[in-house]
Amino acid sequence: MIARVTPWIALAARLYLGAVFIAACLHKIAHPYAFAVDVATYGILPLALVNPTALVLPWVELAAGGMLVIGLRVRAAALLVAGMMVVFMVALGVALARGLDISCGCFASSGAEADPISWLTMARDGAWLALAVLVIVADRAPIGLDRWIGRRDSR
Repeated sequence: MIARVTPWIALAARLYLGAVFIAACLHKIAHPYAFAVDVATYGILPLALVNPTALVLPWVELAAGGMLVIGLRVRAAALLVAGMMVVFMVALGVALARGLDISCGCFASSGAEADPISWLTMARDGAWLALAVLVIVADRAPIGLDRWIGRRDSR
């Protein structure tokens, strides 16, 4: 029974994660300057990498989220999401350890007052990482473009 249910739970996780990553990238794509400020406030990247990161990362989030939603190369997209979550969590952990009072920069640049980093943010990101791992392990494309075109190499 669990073997039959798990792929459907993974499908729900895949669609949810895809929607989260699409929602997260929209403001960043529309307002790259504001996102660059958020990236810079973490104080981790050299200044020369802040703008390229702010310009490229949202498009990577959009690609990974879109691939999860449409079911194309699901495991690769989930692996990309998991990797991004690990990087985000490391950056967040460093910022929290430094005692920084900054905006997460996750969904919109609204300032530390409206979107502050916290250990709850870390827990949320950990839950998203766990969902990405679930998709990698258990999603067998009950619905998705890979299944429709008969692609089995993405599994």
